[in-house]
Amino acid sequence: MTRFSFSISAMDGGARTGVISMQRGEIRTPVFMPVGTAATVKAMRPEEVRAAGADIILGNTYHLMLRPGAERVARLGGLHGFMGWDRPILTDSGGYQVMSLSELTKVTEEGVAFASHLDGSRHMLSPERSIEVQRLLGSDIVMQFDQLVPTTATREQQQEAMERSIRWAKRSREEFDRGGEHAGSSAIFGIQQGALDERLRRESADALIAIGFDGYAVGGLAVGEGQEAMLACLNFAVGQLPADKPRYLMGVGKPDDIVEAVLRGIDMFDCVLPTRSGRTGQAFTADGPLNLRNARFGEDPEPIEPGCPCPACVTFSRAYVHHLVRSGEILGAMLMTQHNLWFYQRLMQALRGAIAEQRLTAFASAFLDHYRRPG
Repeated sequence: MTRFSFSISAMDGGARTGVISMQRGEIRTPVFMPVGTAATVKAMRPEEVRAAGADIILGNTYHLMLRPGAERVARLGGLHGFMGWDRPILTDSGGYQVMSLSELTKVTEEGVAFASHLDGSRHMLSPERSIEVQRLLGSDIVMQFDQLVPTTATREQQQEAMERSIRWAKRSREEFDRGGEHAGSSAIFGIQQGALDERLRRESADALIAIGFDGYAVGGLAVGEGQEAMLACLNFAVGQLPADKPRYLMGVGKPDDIVEAVLRGIDMFDCVLPTRSGRTGQAFTADGPLNLRNARFGEDPEPIEPGCPCPACVTFSRAYVHHLVRSGEILGAMLMTQHNLWFYQRLMQALRGAIAEQRLTAFASAFLDHYRRPG
């Protein structure tokens, strides 16, 4: 099996469907990656995640380097064996979490010095250390270390962060290439930055392409700018990235975000929404989200989503899940998460089929009209 390859089997407008081939398996695109922040997709066993249709999951560099520690995971055989997942894993670089979770961060050219959100201990995360941690974890797809600033930052701050991210991309690539055997079995993606500015995004993309990566991510979106602004940015940002490489929209998103982004040529997604929402009583359905905590579901004999083939829907009623959620029972979070992951993976399967059959526009229009319909 090749180290990494991406083949496009069909296109419909700007959207593509294809396959990423890696040593641990094939990843069908467009793909949604469930988030396994701390070496677990919360409330799910690995075999249940796979049964939902997931080809790849995401792990988190920041959280795993702090607990249980990347060196410990490596001594125990790597992340795949540690968590019982034998298919591809993508690890993010840790940059977003350093900026959003940590106290007392200080950004320098070397990297980011920060205090752990767990115990206040001091750490330095640099491009080299980020890649080293991802290597120790045994990641299949490694992300460059980058600097994220909010879209509300000044243009000067956005440009400074984008230019630093380019320099860090080069250092990330160099450290990845020093990885020896691991570099021969994994891939590395660059991350385009530049907030909502077309010129900054172009400059970032051109520099990343010159460095050379296996895939390219659109970073710095889904951080509060709103769907309209995000889609307007994607209208130009996606086309700035190579057409023959996977394009990954980081941290997205809601089902309608995903459909809109696939229409614009995005191939890869991740988001905590299906798992986090599952733990708080929100179920995703074709008719939009449902809050199973609501009293109106207390005697509802229907499944969470009629017609859904997931084990939660096949076996249990809304009334039972409502009872579990309201009672704080662990099974409620498990069943809700299971349904949500099945919903997301069924959506990706439907998108792949619609692209292959040249009917994506009609599918997307019908889905969005239905999903966004006032309840």
